[in-house]
This record gives sequence, C-alpha cells and structure tokens, in this order.
Amino acid sequence: MNIIRRHASPLSTYRPASMDDSFGRMVENMFEDFLAPGSPYSALSRQGADDIASPRLTVTENDKSFEVEAEMPGVKKEDIKVAVENQRVSIEGEAKRESAQKEGESIVYAERITRHFARSFTLPSEVDESAAQARLENGILMLSLPKKRATEAKKLTVQ
Repeated sequence: MNIIRRHASPLSTYRPASMDDSFGRMVENMFEDFLAPGSPYSALSRQGADDIASPRLTVTENDKSFEVEAEMPGVKKEDIKVAVENQRVSIEGEAKRESAQKEGESIVYAERITRHFARSFTLPSEVDESAAQARLENGILMLSLPKKRATEAKKLTVQ
C-alpha cells in the first residue's frame, strides 16, 4: 500500500479566499462529485458504470486527526493507492479476479470481474502528510490523517 505525498500546486496561491469558506467547499465538492469516476458525466463513464465503483466512506474527526474507513472488498493492499495533498484525499484500488479455469474447461457464465475503485474527497482542514498512516483489515481501508498544527503568526519588532 502506497501513500503518495504531494506538494501544493503553484496555482493554489491564486485560489480565491472565498473557496475556503463552507459554501466554497460545498461548491468544490459538488464539482468533484459531478466529475468523479463512475459519474454519468465523467469521461471515464464511457468505459461503463460497472467498471469503476466508488467505495463507501466513514470520515470522523477528533481534535488531532481525521479517521477514514473505506470499503474495499476483495482488494489486496498491494493494489491500493492513497494520495494525500493538503486537504485532498484520493483512494484508488483494484479487486482482481483470479482465473481458476482449468485446462479443457471454458467459462459459461461469470459475474465476478476485475473491479476498480476510486474516490476523492476534501477534508475541512489540512493534513500532515508525513504522519499519515494507512492499513487494510477485512476489506476495510483505514486511514489515520493527523491534522497540521496551526502555526502562530510571527511577531515583528518595528524599528
């Protein structure tokens, strides 16, 4: 399981301050969901809605961190990618069907297929990517995402 750490985009400095309020986050999330994999409006939907699933999430928050649980049934930890960038979390995975077909046999009917999972979401505050942890247990991906400490303003002496 890989945690990919990314740095802020150079364009993030041009992000309007209004996008930091709750309404701005709501609008941003609406567009992210609108264009998410599996959405009928996504370019990826041309591959078929069954090809990409969006894992169900539970996100909880305490004073120090965000805890995320995502359903990833049939996915091995080697086939999961988690990316954390500031407030943005992206999860991708693939449940691969292993062929048990023996010589001389042919598959008549198969409902178990390779399944792709993808989900991205934005948290209310920034995450300390260097301390983020991920583990997979019984088909549930668990992320522990510590919050970044608020930095105090530097006080200057007027000369």
